[in-house]
Amino acid sequence: MRLALGVSYNGQAYDGWQSQPSGRTVQDQLEAALAKFTAQSVSTLCAGRTDAGVHGLMQVVHFDTPVQREPFSWVRGTNSFLPPDIAVQWAQPVPDEFHSRASATARRYAYVLLESPVRPSVDAGRVGWVFRPMDAEAMRESANMLLGEHDFTSFRASACQAKSPVKTMNRIAIARRGAYWRFEFEANAFLHHMIRNIMGCLVAIGQGHQPVVWMRDVLNARNRDAAAPTFSPDGLYFLGQVYDAKWDLPWRTAAYDWLP
Repeated sequence: MRLALGVSYNGQAYDGWQSQPSGRTVQDQLEAALAKFTAQSVSTLCAGRTDAGVHGLMQVVHFDTPVQREPFSWVRGTNSFLPPDIAVQWAQPVPDEFHSRASATARRYAYVLLESPVRPSVDAGRVGWVFRPMDAEAMRESANMLLGEHDFTSFRASACQAKSPVKTMNRIAIARRGAYWRFEFEANAFLHHMIRNIMGCLVAIGQGHQPVVWMRDVLNARNRDAAAPTFSPDGLYFLGQVYDAKWDLPWRTAAYDWLP
């Protein structure tokens, strides 16, 4: 049986999603919990890897198993072996042709940013931070230059393993609620550090350090040195992926109601 899980996590304590020898990754914790629950080794595949410090609201994974359990049992049983900052939100049997990564048509991220003279405290590690005021319209105008299909080499980390830097950005939305900014990104796929590098450029433009047209110059340069430094991972959340309705998978979790 092939099973899909929706997993949420606070990434502060982990070295990212993907399994590493240290064992301090979300995938390592999830697979260890599944192994205890099923009494056998379980290997998972995810929809989108996240870096150290990055959070996930609905990371979708799949795996094959001979173990038969009700969906609610997979959720409660696995969660009983997980640390408190990782939780399976739902479980659902899927056809064998379903693949958490290959079946996704798009990925969605949000970046939450605090604009305040004082650094974060109760939300430390869960929001990015700037202390200078930002111009919403300037950031929106520059963000629009990234929509559509482009070569995003300028926003790509040197360690990126993607076969092509060409991606299609479907949507960028920027909103503010009180002192908190929320940036939403949707694309067919993302490069390593792509959003954090875009955020660095948006903040530079928003604070007036660079003109709006600089974003187009950075994009056209196709050179990582042309862009701003990589922004903090603290406020970055993997919202999840977009799947065809035929898979009938949940598209949101309760955490969506909490995130500003």
